[in-house]
Amino acid sequence: MKIVVIGGTGLIGSKTVAKLRERGHEAIAAAPSTGVDTMTGAGLDAAVAGASIVVDLANSPSFEDAAAMEFFQTSGRNLLAAGKQAGVTHHVALSVVGTAKLQASGYFRAKQAQEELIEASGIPYTIIHSTQFFEFMGAIARGATQGNEVRLSPALIQPIMSDDVAEAVAEIALAAPVNGLVEIAGPDRAPLDRMVARFLSAAQDPRVVVTDSRATYFGVVLDQSSLVPAGQARLAATTFDTFLARGELRK
Repeated sequence: MKIVVIGGTGLIGSKTVAKLRERGHEAIAAAPSTGVDTMTGAGLDAAVAGASIVVDLANSPSFEDAAAMEFFQTSGRNLLAAGKQAGVTHHVALSVVGTAKLQASGYFRAKQAQEELIEASGIPYTIIHSTQFFEFMGAIARGATQGNEVRLSPALIQPIMSDDVAEAVAEIALAAPVNGLVEIAGPDRAPLDRMVARFLSAAQDPRVVVTDSRATYFGVVLDQSSLVPAGQARLAATTFDTFLARGELRK
């Protein structure tokens, strides 16, 4: 079966493509570097032609409010139009747990707009809400750094390994569309400030984490449940301890 993975050369995309190919499917890694641009539409119709499933893992190259909205709306419309023309029977998109609660951020407003386009498209779909990736801990720390301090909220977080995200995406893509949301998360739930502190310690990073309930998360003030699944989620197996033990830490 032909499956097109938009953003198929990225962190999650490349792993998803590999997992789909391991299962015997024709998985196409579609990205600007492979001649497929969802913003301009270049190469898109040809890539999607004959595909049964489209998996959208593309992310905005900019987190600026207007740029993110333009990306997710333009890319989404182009991709859905190509999918409808090709007769795609399952459109899968990766989004973020808590998107509806994080609307103070322009980026998350753009993700919400993307989801609404998918829901209104008429194509059978599944939207996957994932918690943040273990590999994103360094970026969270950078975004909260002031001098030698990393000011973070004690709101709960339940991050997940990128390998586990790819496995879930592959399995969900091959299953029947749910025409709704599926939430995925890691097995460990803990305060954000403590998890980042553990990450920095494992990376031998001298920055000090300061707990601040008013600290923003990429511009959003969090409550305790902003970043964790709202209901029953599909839980991955890889623990945070296992991730830290691997030593593949990106600051």
